[in-house]
Amino acid sequence: MADLPIHTIVFEILTRVPAKDVGRSKSVCKQWYALLSTKDFVRIHCSRSLVSSNQRVLLIDDLTCSVRPIIFQSNDYGPSSIVTFPFHHQNNDVSILSHLNGLLCVCLNHTYELLLWNPTTTAFKCLSTPDSHGFYINNLDAVGLYVDADDDYKVLHIKRRSGVLGVHLYSREVDSWRNIPFITRQEYLSPHFNWSAGTFCGGTLYFTVCECWLGGTNRVICFDVNSEQFKEISFPPVPSTGMVQGVLVNVKNELHMFASTGMFEMTIDLWTLQGDYWIKVLSCPPIPQISLSLWCDITHYVTNGNWFVMTKLGKLFTIEMDMKPFECFYPVTWFRGFKGAVFVETIVSPSI
Repeated sequence: MADLPIHTIVFEILTRVPAKDVGRSKSVCKQWYALLSTKDFVRIHCSRSLVSSNQRVLLIDDLTCSVRPIIFQSNDYGPSSIVTFPFHHQNNDVSILSHLNGLLCVCLNHTYELLLWNPTTTAFKCLSTPDSHGFYINNLDAVGLYVDADDDYKVLHIKRRSGVLGVHLYSREVDSWRNIPFITRQEYLSPHFNWSAGTFCGGTLYFTVCECWLGGTNRVICFDVNSEQFKEISFPPVPSTGMVQGVLVNVKNELHMFASTGMFEMTIDLWTLQGDYWIKVLSCPPIPQISLSLWCDITHYVTNGNWFVMTKLGKLFTIEMDMKPFECFYPVTWFRGFKGAVFVETIVSPSI
């Protein structure tokens, strides 16, 4: 260690400290500020921050926005910290659409504007432009956030307007939008199809597209972030006799789906994608009749081989993969998409 340059020693140490400590370290001197602002430092710090101890839960209600650490030993939250939105809003009317590496893609519901926001550093970037790019309409649009091989964070925005489906791509590097051709079935522009948010996994953004009636069409749309081409793959082979929905999640760079189906009772199966085919991982017994508004918006994340699932009241429950206690599955609505997110504290910036 004594033979290493001081620059290298500082780099190796500070890429391992919490994101908030990096922010404070920038004020030590000009040399540290320059070092801690480089792309290499941010990239390596981010890769070393993607551990369960840095996971946080952000919750939004009508009055407050708070961030809480996750205590995995007791399956509960730690003390909350109140977060002040750094952008203008009305009564916390902020919807969280997607998240990746500490960045959240959010929508301001009163103006429909899209933003990238890092709640750890408080930095944000408005993506809306005078030529109508970056405006999001709930129940019509879909958004996916990803990072490409050049470490450029991008937002894919799928828009349905007056019978026309448009796909637009925002680049953080060049701070602009451009059009992307959509080369799959045009009927997906119909409001009868419900698009999920995009889930980034293995160089591909995945969306579920589910028709909103019994026996309807259910597909998975894939966007290859390198070729910028779309393709379709099948939905897991679940019964089509009831309503069907799927929730995607990236677990250690493998795509999984919680697929629910049913009418008066709901069953939930966990599937994993291998190539272009789905393999069932586990099944749970039917859940008793519940309101359709609660269907299958399950919030989940994994650490040390166990799944953690949120209830509507914000309580954590564990699914130990070896024991498979299926009674720990609970339906959730507000948490996963619009009123909260599980994110990792990083120093990734929403702008260059």
